[in-house]
Amino acid sequence: MTKQLSIIIINYNGERFLKDCIESIKKTCQGISYEIIIVDNASQDNSIQVLEKEFATDITLIKSKDNLGFAKGNNLGVSKSNGEFILLLNNDTILRHSLQPAIEAFKTNNVGIVGIKMLGKDSEYRHSAGYFPSASRLIKLSRLYKFTNGFKTGDFKDLAPKSVDWVEGSFLMTKKAIWHKVKGLDEDYFMYVEDIDFCKKVTTHNFKVLYLPNIEYLHFGGYGASREHMLKEGFKKYINKHLKTPKKQLAHLSVGFNFMIKDVKKTFTKTS
Repeated sequence: MTKQLSIIIINYNGERFLKDCIESIKKTCQGISYEIIIVDNASQDNSIQVLEKEFATDITLIKSKDNLGFAKGNNLGVSKSNGEFILLLNNDTILRHSLQPAIEAFKTNNVGIVGIKMLGKDSEYRHSAGYFPSASRLIKLSRLYKFTNGFKTGDFKDLAPKSVDWVEGSFLMTKKAIWHKVKGLDEDYFMYVEDIDFCKKVTTHNFKVLYLPNIEYLHFGGYGASREHMLKEGFKKYINKHLKTPKKQLAHLSVGFNFMIKDVKKTFTKTS
C-alpha cells in the first residue's frame, strides 16, 4: 500500500539515539501515512538488537554487511520505499513539530525540496540551509577563518519561509518522482556534501528549495577530525563536478587554505 511519506534513516552505531528519534517521528507524523526504513551500515554496537526488540513492527530494517556511507545507504533505502514523499532523516535527530506543513509546502511554487530549522543539543540555532559554494564565496578573505560561512550565508533565523539553494541532508524532504528524476544521491560522495550536490541537481530541473524555519528539529551530530577530512574531500568532489576552469582552481586553493587555517587555529588554541 502506497504511503504518503517514506522516512529513510541511515544508522551506524547510533544505538543511543534511535529510540528518541523514532518516538519523535510517531508524535510528529500523526495524521500522515508513513513508513520508517532504517538502513543499518554494519553497526558494531547494539543497534540491531534494539531495533528488532523495541521497534520490529514500526520499521523496515535493512541490514548491510558493509558501511555503505550516506549516499549509497539512502539510495538503497529509497529503492525499498513506497511513499509519495521521501524524507532523509539522521538517526541523531528529534523532530519537534508536525511534518504536515512541510508536505503541504510542495503544493505551491514548484517546490522540489523542503528543509526545516535545525537546533543543536542545547537548542541553539544551527545552520541547515544556505547557498551553493562558488569560487567567489569560497575565496572571500573576510571569511577564510570560518570555512563554512562561504556557503552558509544569509539570515535564516526569522520565521518566514525562504527560498535557498540547499538544505542539510540531516532533514531533507523531496518527492519520490523528483528523486528518481535526478537519480538520487551521487554515490561518489561517501559522506558530506552529497546533500548540496543533490539540491544542485534538483534546481537544474527548475525546482525550488524551500527552507521552513517555523518547523524545528534537534540534531546532536558532532564534528571531529575524520568528519572534517570527509567534508574537505566532499567539497573537492563538488568543485570538480560543478565548477569550471579557472574558477575550479581558485575554489580548490580556497578550500585547502580554509582547512589549513582551521588546523592552525586548533594548534594555537589547544590548552597545555
